[in-house]
Formats: sequence, structure tokens, C-alpha cells
Amino acid sequence: VQLQASGGGLVQAGGSLRLSCLVSGRAFSSYAMGWFRQAPGKEREFVASINRSGGRIDYADSVKGRFTISRDNAKNTITLQMNSLKAEDTAVYYCAATDYYYNYWDPQRYNTWGQGTLVTVSS
Repeated sequence: VQLQASGGGLVQAGGSLRLSCLVSGRAFSSYAMGWFRQAPGKEREFVASINRSGGRIDYADSVKGRFTISRDNAKNTITLQMNSLKAEDTAVYYCAATDYYYNYWDPQRYNTWGQGTLVTVSS
């Protein structure tokens, strides 16, 4: 399976961006998906996850109420709608796929990663 993330860019604080991740290869619906981010000098951190059916969604506390993850199994894509962006949201954002059925917050659970897309929020 291959993941292609897109949609990053430069935005002012308070603005919005929408990230997308296209999944190709093996059946998309067999994977739970997640978004992670890594800021300069920091470790990669969990942002959001969605299970295979879309019935379970989890967010990091830092993005709750501002970010929304969704998936379209017919189009093999997941999206991350990011609103009310803050300077501290600046990072490279990665989508990832996992065969696991729990602990989606843990990057060690993910088998496959996209190449990352840079989000820069100016204050």
C-alpha cells in the first residue's frame, strides 16, 4: 500500500487548511488510518485517527474541537480539516495506515507512512 499526502501550505493564525491522503494498493477499508505531525526539534506526535468503518475517531487534546478527520472508503482517501489554526500547529503532517485494531495513538502501530506535507501557520 502507498500513501500520498497533500494540502499543506502557509496560512495565517486563525485560518484553515484541508489535508488529504490518497491510499493506493491493497484494500483501503482494511486499514485504520491516522494523522501525525512532527515539528522541528520535536518528536512525532499523534493528531487524529479513524478506524476502518469511520465509527471510531480519536483526537489529541491539542486539536480537539478544531480538527476533523474523515474517510471516504469509495475514494480511498482520508482528510484532515484543520480550523482555527495556531502557530503551534506548524509541523510536517503525515498520514499513516495500520493493520492493528487498537491504540491508534501509538505511531509504533502503523505499518505504512506517507511522505508528509508541511503546514506553516504564521502568527
